[in-house]
Amino acid sequence: MKMDFWLNNVHREAEVQPDTLLLDLLRQMGCFSVKRGCETANCGLCTVLLEGRPVLSCSMLALRVQGKKVVTLEGMEKEAQEFGAFLAGEGAEQCGFCNPGFIMNVFAMLKELQDPDEEQIREYLAGNLCRCSGFVGQTRSILKYLRYKQDRKGEYRE
Repeated sequence: MKMDFWLNNVHREAEVQPDTLLLDLLRQMGCFSVKRGCETANCGLCTVLLEGRPVLSCSMLALRVQGKKVVTLEGMEKEAQEFGAFLAGEGAEQCGFCNPGFIMNVFAMLKELQDPDEEQIREYLAGNLCRCSGFVGQTRSILKYLRYKQDRKGEYRE
């Protein structure tokens, strides 16, 4: 079946089977940040933004994005590099396998929640699995990133 959608702000067309998963289509299109992990919608490695909201691409049929906007980490390279520096600064990148899905969820959270506290951050990111850590360093990096962003806007709060 033919379909078209927006991938990282570029209009794309694809020929897909009715059972093609979004994850597989995105990887075929060169979006290798989208990773296959558990294949049961439990780890968050395959997270992408669909119309600005996080979705698990391993459990979504590709045809469901017909005419919609999908963003992967490849489409947020500048933002990801900026936040990635905070992850590295807290020693939270370790193996890095979970980082793309984690980062996509962080950016979705920052659009959805105003000035989240540590508990809200942990709750929002509960669907992400990291086998290297318990998200302690990741949580610290998010809080530091939030303070940095607030400081740049002249709204710094300690």
